[in-house]
Amino acid sequence: MSARIATVSRDTNETQIKVSVNLDGEGRLSCQTGVPFLDHMLDQVARHGMIDLDINATGDLHIDDHHTVEDLGITLGQAFFEAIGDKRGIYRYGHAYVPLDEALSRVVIDFSGRPGLYMNVEFTRDTIGSLDTQLFWEFFQGFVNHARVSLHIDNLKGFNAHHQAETIFKAFGRALRMAVAEDPRMAGQMPSTKGSL
Repeated sequence: MSARIATVSRDTNETQIKVSVNLDGEGRLSCQTGVPFLDHMLDQVARHGMIDLDINATGDLHIDDHHTVEDLGITLGQAFFEAIGDKRGIYRYGHAYVPLDEALSRVVIDFSGRPGLYMNVEFTRDTIGSLDTQLFWEFFQGFVNHARVSLHIDNLKGFNAHHQAETIFKAFGRALRMAVAEDPRMAGQMPSTKGSL
């Protein structure tokens, strides 16, 4: 496969975001979003997905974290869509179960070309640090709409909200890693009977 890298910028009156992604990286993250817990979660995605991420985000955090978190999901999705190319030779599907102490989450992804988010998570707290847990849905909704993937997220167990979130993002990274990996038996072929995704 040729290099699967992309850089995307998004500039609005609310946020200025630049995301670079290397799908065949070493799990490195360079990240400045102004939202510390989000940075911690993105580190999980990079490390467990073996994806290099370089993220710079400036947003209207004096209002709240909403626009920054949502727009980062959008921009990350755009970068994945560009980096993945025509999807020939990839596994396409990925899944992972990840535990952290009492918490357990499952994430399943399909690079189908059709956006859809199915998220079944009941966080036990409204905030983690200063981050509103409702914004995780906004992040993933932005991602799926612009990466054009079907994404199922289920938190199966957990009473510590930090653990719940961390298992979700680690599983997300692991599922991405599986889905975008090169399938030697599918080399050069489209992983769809339709002939395109």
